[in-house]
Amino acid sequence: MRALDREILRLALPALGALLVEPLVSVVDTAFVGRLGARPLAALGITTALLGLFFVVFNFLAYATTPRIAYALGKGDRQEALKRASEALWLSLGLGGLAALLLLVLAPFLVGLMGGGAVYREALGYLRLRALSGPAILLTTAAHGIYRGFQDTRTPFLVSLAANLANALLDPVLIFPLGMGLNGAALASVLAQSLGAGWFLHRLVRLGAWRPFPGLAALAPYLRVGGEMLLRTASLVGAIAVAAAAAARIGVVAVAAHQILWQVWLLLAMALDALAIAAQALVARLRGEDPGAARAASDRLLALGLWAGLALALLLLPGRAWVPAFFTPDPAVGAAVRSVWPVVVLATPVNALVFVWDGVFMAAERFRFLAVTTFLASLLGSLWFLAVPPLGLGLVALWGGMLAMNLVRGAFQAWGYAKRKLAP
Repeated sequence: MRALDREILRLALPALGALLVEPLVSVVDTAFVGRLGARPLAALGITTALLGLFFVVFNFLAYATTPRIAYALGKGDRQEALKRASEALWLSLGLGGLAALLLLVLAPFLVGLMGGGAVYREALGYLRLRALSGPAILLTTAAHGIYRGFQDTRTPFLVSLAANLANALLDPVLIFPLGMGLNGAALASVLAQSLGAGWFLHRLVRLGAWRPFPGLAALAPYLRVGGEMLLRTASLVGAIAVAAAAAARIGVVAVAAHQILWQVWLLLAMALDALAIAAQALVARLRGEDPGAARAASDRLLALGLWAGLALALLLLPGRAWVPAFFTPDPAVGAAVRSVWPVVVLATPVNALVFVWDGVFMAAERFRFLAVTTFLASLLGSLWFLAVPPLGLGLVALWGGMLAMNLVRGAFQAWGYAKRKLAP
């Protein structure tokens, strides 16, 4: 058991570091662009949200890649694992080029769709520059999946850290002394992300993961997973958007409190997702080595996830007194956050189990199961969110729906875990 725990921590801790470092590009850009004034900051906010929605569709490049490589590695077939890595690299470059082209062509329409009228010119310039990083972003996504498959979460952390440091150094130089303003922030991000992608590609070529083009038929399984994961992701994003819209209909105080609570929820999710990444890598490898060991590792990961969720819930308890004041001086908004705080505390252990189960099912390549069950849970959650304002219910009821949605997801996962084997 101790050896298994050490293996889990070896994978989870660097994964946690990478998860914490990854959002820093946007944080650093926001900090520097904020000094330029309200208009550039508003343009940055619009385009950052747009880019996040656009590129989240391609997360399957990591999710589909990790279990295929880890399973081959578990069977002792390193050449097969390298072949799978090469397929992921080719697909990421092809889709990255296509994504960049689509963003360049559709940029005027997308900025208008996001309501960028007042800052249209600034947002359009930033988006067109950031579009150039499409291949780098998707190659980096695939590389994260590849390295996780090879049981290495340390390299992605180091590359992410280096890319973010490069962005932090380039931002002030390009924005201020060179006078590029908002476009300087965009160029800094493109250069930093390209540096990270180039480092990944260099290391993967040395690893032997660059092979001749494998043909379209070899890439089809990734695209199938992409369709299934798109349904899962769209369901979650859609339900979250419906919840935010419902909060806005309750009132200004409610939507402000909802934003604060959502940021806390995201931070907790990021911490707990490290165990899900460890599950994707470790369980997939053990499926190839010993299906019985894969089940034992899954059980242990779920137990650790539950303990981590309970520990975070205990840490959250005193936060009810000071966290709202950290985010806002408004007493009404603070009171609204405090009223919902017990729901967030109760949800944390539930979320921990749901996230770890997500990782286990991804390791077992049960993507369709995750897509269908997440869609059903999100549909039920969305119906409840839509009903909250007309019924005259408040933010506590809305967030009770968030908890209930993940309880439904967890119930589906528990049933699937009891019924489905992890062996192919």
